Amino acid sequence: MYGKVFSACLQGIDGKVIEVELDISNGLPQTIVVGLPDSAIREAVERVRSAIRNCGFVFPMERITVNLAPADLRKEGSAFDLAIAAGILAASGQTSRMLPPRTLIVGELALDGSVRPVPGVLSMVHSARDKGIGTVLLPAENAAEALLIEGIRVCPLAHLRELKDCSELEFINDMNCLDRKIPAGSDTSEPWFEDYSDVAGQHLAKRALTIAAAGMHNILLIGPPGTGKTMLLRRLPTILAEMSEEEALEVTKIHSAAGKFREQARLIRTRPFRSPHHTVSAAGLIGGGTVPKPGEVSLAHHGVLFLDELPEFSRHVLEVLRQPLEDRQVTIGRARAVYTFPSRFMLAASMNPCPCGYRGAETESHQCICSPLKVQQYLSRISGPLLDRIDLHVEVPRMDYSQLGGSGPSSSSADMRKAVAAAQGRQEARYRNMPIRFNSELSGQTLRRACPLGKEARALLEACYQTLGLSVRAHDRILKIARTIADLEDCENISAAHLAEAIQYRHLDKKPV
Repeated sequence: MYGKVFSACLQGIDGKVIEVELDISNGLPQTIVVGLPDSAIREAVERVRSAIRNCGFVFPMERITVNLAPADLRKEGSAFDLAIAAGILAASGQTSRMLPPRTLIVGELALDGSVRPVPGVLSMVHSARDKGIGTVLLPAENAAEALLIEGIRVCPLAHLRELKDCSELEFINDMNCLDRKIPAGSDTSEPWFEDYSDVAGQHLAKRALTIAAAGMHNILLIGPPGTGKTMLLRRLPTILAEMSEEEALEVTKIHSAAGKFREQARLIRTRPFRSPHHTVSAAGLIGGGTVPKPGEVSLAHHGVLFLDELPEFSRHVLEVLRQPLEDRQVTIGRARAVYTFPSRFMLAASMNPCPCGYRGAETESHQCICSPLKVQQYLSRISGPLLDRIDLHVEVPRMDYSQLGGSGPSSSSADMRKAVAAAQGRQEARYRNMPIRFNSELSGQTLRRACPLGKEARALLEACYQTLGLSVRAHDRILKIARTIADLEDCENISAAHLAEAIQYRHLDKKPV
């Protein structure tokens, strides 16, 4: 007896449709799984055997061969349990009616036959739809995630017993048909209770953050303890624009593959904000492991990666950021496969000017006790190549008491977000026919075309380049910042004033901290 069903597995963050072929023949009772399965799939035999028996079915006491095709692709995970069980029941004639043709089946089985959710369902279903599969049989907990893909009929399955009569299975294609705790169409994003109006003073830092958000530029805030660096950076998500449909789907797929996707009725619309602790490992930051999983840089895709107290991170960990910041993706090679994870994120970091934190901001109660050697050792934890990849270096000074009273206008997140949205609208119109969206992505000829300079502006940039000894990368980043400033001012051309403001945000190029 021969049977075939479709299932899927993850390769990085992408789903791969797999054909699960079953052959039941005479011979010594044994079940063999072939096609490069990992240990979790080989162990599926015992889970499937117990689940079938505990659900009132009969596990065939014959020779069963399970082939996962294509056979040269490494398969991992527990998502094949349900497909193997369904294939055995269908091949042995224990189901009263066959499933609809070209049905994708994914899910993990418990020993009692209950169906458990698996990560990465969004990517699997998306890939299945591209392969012409329109029906999916999966765990009930994953049903809402699968329904995010248009054109898919979903059958939520809670127990293996439900396969006894396939004619009674209910396939749905609308979120409203799903019995859910969260009403369909509701916004499950957490509301923002923080606002930039909470931050007194620091107008220069707020201006720099507006520029960074408008062009998705990397930013570093430098200043003594208690000046509001962390407070400022943690409010970045409140001024970022909502993601497009394509970006939202990509971000949701990454979180689904990482097992961090919460059951909800909508794609993730809020740009991610990741803040790993300074003890994070290199693999935790960029991804990796025996079975590579997305790291923090990929979980922050299309969002913000916040590194608080930057010099406290291991130098090795910081150095692995250099390639993702340039290539906007992470490639991890293993013996059997090469995995690529997207990492198009905005780096936001903070640091003190010295180990004690009070250099340049001494008061009667706080005096800097760091020697020049200690300061140099502290700053050397961040390499020049990494600093070169950060667009804005902004000083956040200690404020006078008069600035704490809240007198005078204070920019709110709504005001800043409005300016950011207007600037990004101009960028979208400018790069409509290009594979980029933000000014921070400009390079080569696109940079030269988008950032033409007049005679005065060119002379200013040349003088800055010679005086500060800038690298070519720093030169280009100043141009990108100036382009964003011009967009915020609704100017088509970059003026010397825009360029001068961009140059002042290269604090670490001008003098030592």
